[in-house]
Amino acid sequence: MSQVYIIGTGPGDEELLTLKAVKALKKCTAVLYDRLVSNNILNYLNENCEVYYCGKEPGAHSKTQEEINELLVELAKKGHIVGRIKGGDPYVFGRGGEEVLELRKENISFEVVPGVTSPIAVLNYAGIPITHRGIAQSFHVVTGKSAQDLNVNFKALAGEQGTLVFMMGLSNLDNIISQLIANGKSPLTPCGVVMRGTSAKQKKVIGTLENISEKVKAANLKSPCIIVVGEVVTLNESLSWYENKPLFGKNICITRTKKQSENLKEKLVKMGAEVTSFNAIEIESCAEKLDEYLNTIENYDHIVFTSVNSVEIFFDYLVEKAYDVRRIKAKISAIGRATERALNNRGIVCFAKAKEFVGEGLVSILKPNLKVNEKLLLPCSAKSRQYIYEELVRTGVEVDRVFIYDTICGKVVNKKSFEEVDIVFFTSPSTVKNMVDMLGIDEIKKKQVIAIGPKTNEPLIELGIEAYVCKEHSEDGFLKEIENLLLRERK
Repeated sequence: MSQVYIIGTGPGDEELLTLKAVKALKKCTAVLYDRLVSNNILNYLNENCEVYYCGKEPGAHSKTQEEINELLVELAKKGHIVGRIKGGDPYVFGRGGEEVLELRKENISFEVVPGVTSPIAVLNYAGIPITHRGIAQSFHVVTGKSAQDLNVNFKALAGEQGTLVFMMGLSNLDNIISQLIANGKSPLTPCGVVMRGTSAKQKKVIGTLENISEKVKAANLKSPCIIVVGEVVTLNESLSWYENKPLFGKNICITRTKKQSENLKEKLVKMGAEVTSFNAIEIESCAEKLDEYLNTIENYDHIVFTSVNSVEIFFDYLVEKAYDVRRIKAKISAIGRATERALNNRGIVCFAKAKEFVGEGLVSILKPNLKVNEKLLLPCSAKSRQYIYEELVRTGVEVDRVFIYDTICGKVVNKKSFEEVDIVFFTSPSTVKNMVDMLGIDEIKKKQVIAIGPKTNEPLIELGIEAYVCKEHSEDGFLKEIENLLLRERK
């Protein structure tokens, strides 16, 4: 049975998406999304979901409202579960009501999912409370697009002591100011304009009705912006928090698989960055290749893991086969801290571990502990380096290398999202190759680039892409590199 969800996705920060919205997005088989929807929202859709862009740029519409209404009905009648994705809340100047009335007319089932509305959230992120005891006990939200219409009662608004918020009104800023002053508002009334609030591109200009227009032009603010008028604006420095985070203002692209990106993404967001997840690689399990080794795993003296993926796929396979891991007698070793942590999560303490995500380090630590004719199992990627295998064989150890997974090129959900990116983080040579295949080398060259280590940097050098290389080849090393990079910029 067809169903339409009218979904508010908040003002920009992906983490302001509600649980209800996420559940609805995952059900959708077709979605229509707007210009003001955060780029990362599309990552919550299923792989085969049909996506339609209905953005309305200032002065140019991708689709008229009537065309959007017709498409909603058409998709629903085809049997789709349709998501109409809107920035902010669907009923706060989002024209959600018009779309719902069209669905009602066609007897199509619908549900409205409220979203965190931008007049409140954007001001919060700018350090401006929409109300404050002793300063503002009320607020009025007005569409700035109608500021030249007689429908806006500026005489009443000018007389209000509460907070005035004008949405989508940047092009009408001068008219809004002149109308408020002409109707009795003091030219010295505090005023602020916040551009693209809650995102990495957030920019704030503070002044008074008398000088705000001049300041906005000097700062070169662009739509979308929110205009706020009232005494609460004076609190913007005292209540500032988002702009004080160390990575505020940066949009960082992570090129790993979705699952591998989660931990690093959480750390970056906590530090104030906006994260664009570009899943340049996908993991394709070939765990069935372990079938011929299943009954002999207990005979190995060593098992060596060279990635988190190899750990997860190997032990998931054993769980699926109801294999008792207590049968394993081998010494288990790992490359890098992340792989070690993955083993720790499985209740395993590493016998030997390389401090960094480099094969040479792992081999040098392992060699003194290997004996001729010992048996070693090396479950790894089909694209793994020959180096570790060849060096281990040279020690006289009998090595069984099993390709238990392959890395394949990921799919681009929203290529346009890369335009917002400031810094790209590459974690392997394959992520470099795949991102270039997906976006083109010229797009990559426009960004600041960081490589997790020298091996990842090799294909970048070959392509003529200059990159910063992490001194410590890990997530923590990347975070340190990012902070140092920003310190150099700000100095």
